[in-house]
Amino acid sequence: MGRTLYTHFGLLMVALLALTGCQSTKRNFTPLEYVHYKTKPQLEMRLAKQDMKIGDPVYIRAFKSEMQMEVWLQDEQTGKYDLFRTYPICRASGKLGPKQKEGDLQAPEGFYEVTEKQLNPNSKFFLSFDLGYPNAYDRSLGRTGKALMVHGNCVSKGCFAMTDNHIGEIYLLVEESLKKNGGSVPVHIFPFEMTEEKMAMRLYSEWYPFWVNMKQGYDSFEVAKIPPDVRVEKKQYAFATDALPPIGKSFALAQK
Repeated sequence: MGRTLYTHFGLLMVALLALTGCQSTKRNFTPLEYVHYKTKPQLEMRLAKQDMKIGDPVYIRAFKSEMQMEVWLQDEQTGKYDLFRTYPICRASGKLGPKQKEGDLQAPEGFYEVTEKQLNPNSKFFLSFDLGYPNAYDRSLGRTGKALMVHGNCVSKGCFAMTDNHIGEIYLLVEESLKKNGGSVPVHIFPFEMTEEKMAMRLYSEWYPFWVNMKQGYDSFEVAKIPPDVRVEKKQYAFATDALPPIGKSFALAQK
Protein backbone atom coordinates (compact mmCIF):
# COMPACT_ATOMS: atom_id res chain seq x y z
CA MET A 1 0.00 0.00 0.00
CA GLY A 2 2.80 2.39 0.99
CA ARG A 3 4.74 1.59 -2.19
CA THR A 4 1.59 2.16 -4.30
CA LEU A 5 0.94 5.51 -2.61
CA TYR A 6 4.57 6.49 -3.10
CA THR A 7 4.40 5.53 -6.77
CA HIS A 8 1.22 7.53 -7.33
CA PHE A 9 2.75 10.52 -5.55
CA GLY A 10 5.88 10.26 -7.67
CA LEU A 11 3.89 10.15 -10.89
CA LEU A 12 1.86 13.15 -9.77
CA MET A 13 5.03 15.14 -9.05
CA VAL A 14 6.51 14.25 -12.45
CA ALA A 15 3.30 15.38 -14.16
CA LEU A 16 3.23 18.63 -12.21
CA LEU A 17 6.87 19.34 -12.99
CA ALA A 18 6.30 18.64 -16.67
CA LEU A 19 3.28 20.93 -16.74
CA THR A 20 5.15 23.66 -14.89
CA GLY A 21 8.05 23.28 -17.29
CA CYS A 22 5.76 23.68 -20.30
CA GLN A 23 4.09 26.74 -18.82
CA SER A 24 7.42 28.26 -17.93
CA THR A 25 8.75 27.70 -21.45
CA LYS A 26 5.74 29.35 -23.05
CA ARG A 27 5.83 32.19 -20.54
CA ASN A 28 9.48 32.89 -21.37
CA PHE A 29 8.81 33.27 -25.09
CA THR A 30 8.54 36.83 -26.32
CA PRO A 31 5.61 37.34 -28.73
CA LEU A 32 8.01 37.52 -31.67
CA GLU A 33 9.85 34.35 -30.62
CA TYR A 34 6.52 32.61 -30.19
CA VAL A 35 5.24 33.44 -33.69
CA HIS A 36 8.58 32.45 -35.25
CA TYR A 37 8.46 29.13 -33.39
CA LYS A 38 4.74 28.35 -33.58
CA THR A 39 3.16 30.42 -36.37
CA LYS A 40 5.87 30.54 -39.02
CA PRO A 41 5.98 26.82 -39.98
CA GLN A 42 2.20 26.68 -40.47
CA LEU A 43 2.24 29.96 -42.37
CA GLU A 44 4.97 28.70 -44.70
CA MET A 45 2.92 25.61 -45.55
CA ARG A 46 -0.18 27.67 -46.42
CA LEU A 47 1.89 30.04 -48.53
CA ALA A 48 3.47 27.16 -50.43
CA LYS A 49 0.03 25.90 -51.42
CA GLN A 50 -0.48 29.22 -53.23
CA ASP A 51 3.03 29.27 -54.74
CA MET A 52 4.02 32.04 -52.34
CA LYS A 53 6.73 32.29 -49.71
CA ILE A 54 7.72 34.35 -46.71
CA GLY A 55 9.88 37.23 -47.89
CA ASP A 56 7.81 38.03 -50.97
CA PRO A 57 7.00 41.77 -51.26
CA VAL A 58 3.80 42.57 -49.35
CA TYR A 59 0.92 44.99 -49.97
CA ILE A 60 -1.83 45.53 -47.40
CA ARG A 61 -5.30 46.88 -48.11
CA ALA A 62 -7.86 47.57 -45.35
CA PHE A 63 -11.57 48.38 -45.56
CA LYS A 64 -13.16 50.02 -42.52
CA SER A 65 -16.83 49.40 -43.34
CA GLU A 66 -16.26 45.74 -44.24
CA MET A 67 -13.84 45.31 -41.27
CA GLN A 68 -11.40 43.44 -43.48
CA MET A 69 -7.65 43.55 -44.02
CA GLU A 70 -6.24 42.00 -47.19
CA VAL A 71 -2.65 40.81 -47.50
CA TRP A 72 -1.29 40.56 -51.05
CA LEU A 73 2.08 39.12 -52.11
CA GLN A 74 4.00 39.85 -55.29
CA ASP A 75 4.49 37.16 -57.91
CA GLU A 76 8.17 37.24 -58.85
CA GLN A 77 7.37 36.11 -62.40
CA THR A 78 4.68 38.63 -63.34
CA GLY A 79 5.45 41.43 -60.87
CA LYS A 80 1.76 41.58 -60.02
CA TYR A 81 0.27 40.97 -56.59
CA ASP A 82 -1.96 38.04 -55.67
CA LEU A 83 -4.28 37.90 -52.68
CA PHE A 84 -2.95 35.62 -49.96
CA ARG A 85 -5.60 36.06 -47.28
CA THR A 86 -8.36 38.37 -46.07
CA TYR A 87 -8.24 38.81 -42.30
CA PRO A 88 -11.18 40.05 -40.24
CA ILE A 89 -10.41 43.23 -38.33
CA CYS A 90 -11.27 42.41 -34.75
CA ARG A 91 -11.95 46.00 -33.70
CA ALA A 92 -11.58 49.55 -35.05
CA SER A 93 -12.91 52.70 -33.44
CA GLY A 94 -14.60 55.74 -34.93
CA LYS A 95 -16.73 56.06 -38.05
CA LEU A 96 -16.21 56.41 -41.79
CA GLY A 97 -14.02 59.37 -42.63
CA PRO A 98 -10.35 60.23 -42.04
CA LYS A 99 -8.61 60.89 -38.76
CA GLN A 100 -8.27 64.64 -38.25
CA LYS A 101 -6.79 65.32 -34.83
CA GLU A 102 -5.21 63.76 -31.79
CA GLY A 103 -7.78 62.18 -29.51
CA ASP A 104 -10.70 61.96 -31.96
CA LEU A 105 -10.56 58.13 -31.73
CA GLN A 106 -10.78 57.88 -35.51
CA ALA A 107 -8.93 55.21 -37.45
CA PRO A 108 -7.13 56.84 -40.39
CA GLU A 109 -7.94 56.60 -44.09
CA GLY A 110 -5.28 57.11 -46.71
CA PHE A 111 -2.09 55.78 -48.22
CA TYR A 112 0.60 54.83 -45.73
CA GLU A 113 3.95 53.05 -45.69
CA VAL A 114 5.55 50.82 -43.08
CA THR A 115 9.34 50.63 -42.77
CA GLU A 116 11.39 48.32 -40.57
CA LYS A 117 11.80 50.97 -37.88
CA GLN A 118 8.00 51.11 -37.49
CA LEU A 119 7.81 47.48 -36.36
CA ASN A 120 7.32 47.00 -32.63
CA PRO A 121 8.04 43.47 -31.37
CA ASN A 122 7.72 44.71 -27.77
CA SER A 123 4.19 46.08 -28.06
CA LYS A 124 1.87 45.83 -25.06
CA PHE A 125 -0.69 44.65 -27.64
CA PHE A 126 1.25 41.47 -28.53
CA LEU A 127 2.87 42.73 -31.78
CA SER A 128 2.32 45.94 -33.72
CA PHE A 129 3.49 48.20 -36.49
CA ASP A 130 3.00 51.94 -36.83
CA LEU A 131 1.10 53.09 -39.93
CA GLY A 132 3.08 56.30 -40.28
CA TYR A 133 0.16 58.65 -39.59
CA PRO A 134 0.23 61.56 -40.23
CA ASN A 135 1.65 61.15 -43.72
CA ALA A 136 2.54 64.02 -46.07
CA TYR A 137 -1.10 64.43 -47.13
CA ASP A 138 -2.34 64.54 -43.53
CA ARG A 139 0.34 67.06 -42.57
CA SER A 140 -0.57 69.29 -45.51
CA LEU A 141 -4.05 69.61 -43.96
CA GLY A 142 -2.75 70.21 -40.45
CA ARG A 143 -3.96 66.88 -39.11
CA THR A 144 -2.50 65.65 -35.85
CA GLY A 145 -2.10 62.36 -34.02
CA LYS A 146 0.49 59.68 -33.44
CA ALA A 147 0.99 56.00 -32.74
CA LEU A 148 -1.75 54.76 -35.06
CA MET A 149 -1.10 51.05 -35.26
CA VAL A 150 -2.10 47.68 -36.54
CA HIS A 151 -1.78 45.50 -33.44
CA GLY A 152 -3.11 42.50 -31.55
CA ASN A 153 -5.17 42.11 -28.38
CA CYS A 154 -8.46 43.08 -30.06
CA VAL A 155 -8.82 46.53 -28.43
CA SER A 156 -8.81 49.82 -30.32
CA LYS A 157 -8.64 53.56 -29.68
CA GLY A 158 -8.09 54.70 -33.23
CA CYS A 159 -6.01 51.71 -34.32
CA PHE A 160 -6.79 48.53 -36.23
CA ALA A 161 -6.89 45.69 -33.72
CA MET A 162 -6.52 42.08 -34.80
CA THR A 163 -6.52 38.82 -32.88
CA ASP A 164 -3.07 37.81 -31.68
CA ASN A 165 -2.99 34.88 -34.12
CA HIS A 166 -3.78 37.12 -37.07
CA ILE A 167 -1.37 39.93 -36.18
CA GLY A 168 1.27 37.23 -35.72
CA GLU A 169 0.89 36.16 -39.35
CA ILE A 170 0.66 39.69 -40.72
CA TYR A 171 3.64 40.88 -38.68
CA LEU A 172 5.78 37.97 -39.89
CA LEU A 173 4.93 38.66 -43.53
CA VAL A 174 5.70 42.37 -43.17
CA GLU A 175 8.89 41.78 -41.18
CA GLU A 176 10.31 39.21 -43.57
CA SER A 177 9.38 41.29 -46.62
CA LEU A 178 11.21 44.30 -45.21
CA LYS A 179 14.25 42.22 -44.25
CA LYS A 180 14.54 40.72 -47.73
CA ASN A 181 13.50 43.65 -49.91
CA GLY A 182 14.13 46.76 -47.81
CA GLY A 183 12.14 49.88 -48.55
CA SER A 184 8.61 49.90 -47.21
CA VAL A 185 5.34 47.97 -47.25
CA PRO A 186 2.40 50.01 -48.61
CA VAL A 187 -0.71 49.98 -46.41
CA HIS A 188 -3.74 51.54 -48.09
CA ILE A 189 -6.74 52.16 -45.84
CA PHE A 190 -10.11 52.73 -47.49
CA PRO A 191 -13.47 53.58 -45.91
CA PHE A 192 -15.12 50.79 -47.92
CA GLU A 193 -14.63 48.80 -51.11
CA MET A 194 -14.71 51.67 -53.56
CA THR A 195 -16.99 50.33 -56.27
CA GLU A 196 -19.18 52.76 -58.22
CA GLU A 197 -22.24 51.36 -56.45
CA LYS A 198 -20.84 51.94 -52.98
CA MET A 199 -19.58 55.39 -53.94
CA ALA A 200 -23.07 56.32 -55.15
CA MET A 201 -24.50 55.34 -51.76
CA ARG A 202 -22.30 57.98 -50.12
CA LEU A 203 -22.76 60.76 -52.64
CA TYR A 204 -23.91 63.24 -49.99
CA SER A 205 -21.21 62.53 -47.43
CA GLU A 206 -18.97 65.45 -46.50
CA TRP A 207 -16.05 63.17 -47.35
CA TYR A 208 -17.21 62.31 -50.87
CA PRO A 209 -14.62 64.50 -52.69
CA PHE A 210 -11.85 63.00 -50.55
CA TRP A 211 -13.08 59.50 -51.31
CA VAL A 212 -13.18 60.25 -55.03
CA ASN A 213 -9.50 61.15 -54.77
CA MET A 214 -8.83 57.91 -52.88
CA LYS A 215 -10.76 55.91 -55.45
CA GLN A 216 -8.15 56.79 -58.07
CA GLY A 217 -5.59 54.84 -56.06
CA TYR A 218 -8.06 52.02 -55.43
CA ASP A 219 -8.92 51.75 -59.13
CA SER A 220 -5.27 51.82 -60.12
CA PHE A 221 -4.57 48.69 -58.10
CA GLU A 222 -7.76 47.00 -59.26
CA VAL A 223 -6.61 47.39 -62.87
CA ALA A 224 -2.87 46.78 -62.58
CA LYS A 225 -2.65 44.58 -59.46
CA ILE A 226 0.44 46.62 -58.60
CA PRO A 227 0.26 49.26 -55.82
CA PRO A 228 0.57 52.72 -57.37
CA ASP A 229 3.33 55.14 -56.43
CA VAL A 230 1.66 57.74 -54.25
CA ARG A 231 2.64 61.39 -53.89
CA VAL A 232 0.95 64.57 -52.66
CA GLU A 233 0.30 67.54 -54.95
CA LYS A 234 -1.70 70.62 -53.95
CA LYS A 235 -3.20 68.87 -50.92
CA GLN A 236 -4.40 65.95 -53.04
CA TYR A 237 -3.16 62.42 -53.51
CA ALA A 238 -1.63 61.82 -56.93
CA PHE A 239 -0.82 58.42 -58.36
CA ALA A 240 2.05 57.62 -60.69
CA THR A 241 1.10 54.62 -62.78
CA ASP A 242 0.45 53.69 -66.38
CA ALA A 243 -2.65 51.79 -65.32
CA LEU A 244 -4.91 54.59 -64.12
CA PRO A 245 -8.43 53.89 -65.40
CA PRO A 246 -10.52 56.43 -67.30
CA ILE A 247 -12.27 59.06 -65.23
CA GLY A 248 -15.57 57.57 -64.10
CA LYS A 249 -18.89 58.71 -62.73
CA SER A 250 -17.58 59.36 -59.23
CA PHE A 251 -15.10 61.96 -60.45
CA ALA A 252 -17.70 63.69 -62.62
CA LEU A 253 -20.17 63.89 -59.75
CA ALA A 254 -17.53 65.30 -57.41
CA GLN A 255 -16.91 68.20 -59.79
CA LYS A 256 -20.54 69.35 -59.73
